[in-house]
Amino acid sequence: MSESSPKPIVLDRDGVINEDLWGYVTKKEEFKPIEGSLLAIKKLTDSGFNVVIATNQACISKKIINEKQLQAVHDHMSLLVQEAGGKIDHVAFCPHAPEEKCSCRKPETGLLNEIEETLGCSLKNSFFIGDKESDVLCAINYGCIPLLVKTGYGERSLSSKHCPPEERCFNNLLDAVHYVLEA
Repeated sequence: MSESSPKPIVLDRDGVINEDLWGYVTKKEEFKPIEGSLLAIKKLTDSGFNVVIATNQACISKKIINEKQLQAVHDHMSLLVQEAGGKIDHVAFCPHAPEEKCSCRKPETGLLNEIEETLGCSLKNSFFIGDKESDVLCAINYGCIPLLVKTGYGERSLSSKHCPPEERCFNNLLDAVHYVLEA
């Protein structure tokens, strides 16, 4: 891959970048970055990665918040990342509840298709950092390299039969990014 080629990396949002509320982040004041996560995104940006987010947000389908309110949360997240010196290139979200059986809710791969179309490059063999089994399965199903963080649901996901090998499981996003930058 030449230096000018985009190097995409996929991140889950809740439990990876921000504290998982075990519910939904419905307004910007509830978006609390996990320690080191903003620095991690800055390091990726500085190293030439296109940082993209793939996040399930059933709160839309459940009428807890609307897309405009979700956009306000994502705008706030992007601003915090920018203030730390990083950049988020795209946020793809699934608004559907699990029972809707859509093609975009992780572990399905529709969000990754959207990201590829938006960036104009392949995500195959790109790193995908998440905290849930659905993130790991989405990565595997699409041909990405899954990395698991122990924040959010990560500790629970360690017992999944789909859990990545130990050397691809990390305490947090910053530790995972150090691995990515050395790979």
